Amino acid sequence: MPLLQLLRPTLPILIGASVMLSLSMGLRQSLGIFLQPLTHDVAISVSDFTLAIAVQNLAWGFLQPLAGAFTVRYGFRAIMMAGALFYIAGLALMAGAQGFISVMLGAGVLIGMSLACTAAAIAMSVAARAVPATVRSTVLGMVSAAGSLGALLSAPLGQILNEGYGWRIGLIGFVILSLALLPAAWFAGRVDKIPLPPRSHDDIADTTAAVAVQVAFGNASFVVMTSAYFVCGMQLVFITTHLPSYLAICGMDPMLSAETLGVIGGFNVLGSLFFGWAGERWNKLALLGGIYIARSLVLAWYFILPPSEATTLVFGAMMGFLWLGVGPLVAGAVAELFGLQWQAMIQGLAFMSHQLGSFLGAYGGGLIYDQLGSYNLAWRIGVAVGLAAGIVQVAFALIRPTRPPLAATA
Repeated sequence: MPLLQLLRPTLPILIGASVMLSLSMGLRQSLGIFLQPLTHDVAISVSDFTLAIAVQNLAWGFLQPLAGAFTVRYGFRAIMMAGALFYIAGLALMAGAQGFISVMLGAGVLIGMSLACTAAAIAMSVAARAVPATVRSTVLGMVSAAGSLGALLSAPLGQILNEGYGWRIGLIGFVILSLALLPAAWFAGRVDKIPLPPRSHDDIADTTAAVAVQVAFGNASFVVMTSAYFVCGMQLVFITTHLPSYLAICGMDPMLSAETLGVIGGFNVLGSLFFGWAGERWNKLALLGGIYIARSLVLAWYFILPPSEATTLVFGAMMGFLWLGVGPLVAGAVAELFGLQWQAMIQGLAFMSHQLGSFLGAYGGGLIYDQLGSYNLAWRIGVAVGLAAGIVQVAFALIRPTRPPLAATA
């Protein structure tokens, strides 16, 4: 059966999840555009701003398992709609910021709470439940790809408004964009009406959240994947938070940072589609390790060279291809290991590690810059730990591959 015909009954759900993911990730990834003008106008330091982004990532990570567990009790729609309201409120508070507290509450706490309810773990869980297992990895790649388009719109729009009218108007533009989260979450919430498929004996179902957590952390493949996910968060948030500042220090055109974030979003579409497709054919965890190794090599190549418009855009393209391709691979691996009922919560547990890395990438990068006046030590650390995590992930995946539940029952 053609893929489109197979997916037609659930297209409103998949489109809603894609739009929700696109906006929540695209707006978040573009906040670094406002770092320089906002910190100057409200008299806070770069490390103050990056501390707010770091807190955002911690709130997102630590609340993600809770949001996933709540979907089992209250349904996806209620959680996603609440997250959309948190996002709108957080951006509005940032737009009216007068000091550190309002930046911390808006960019840090509220947007962090929102992302736990609207970003990858929830959107991927919605998509995984809405489609048959035979096409799940491909569809997860499609949703992740669609979710990449937000940066293509929000980064250039934010920079244009920022340069033409000031950073407050730029953030008001983001508030207007974020209103679309509400209908997107509503349509994605139709997934609550879809019953769970028949489960295999490997699935975690009809049990408590505590037991599901215990089973997840008793699985060695999950523990290794979760540990390597820490490095993923550290590398990506370092780039989104500090690349605009790095380019400004190097005297590059301010629009280049927005263009590069847009290129990352565009090539992320291709990467997400590719890794979603590849995840149905090859070992998902080995592919994850390959992504971490490749990212580290690209990061080293870019920062060793003197920055230019050409190398920066090529860097954005290569890094974009390797960006959210982890999404369908992690979501697919969790579904294979543990089934669908507790997928959002268990994927959220892995994401806690990712967000601890994000905290280090955002705040640690800011501290290193404030102390040393450059990002040299920060990117070198990112390359070293990325290579180490990728090699360990690939080696373990090849030694101990996962078994999909359906295969295990055959």
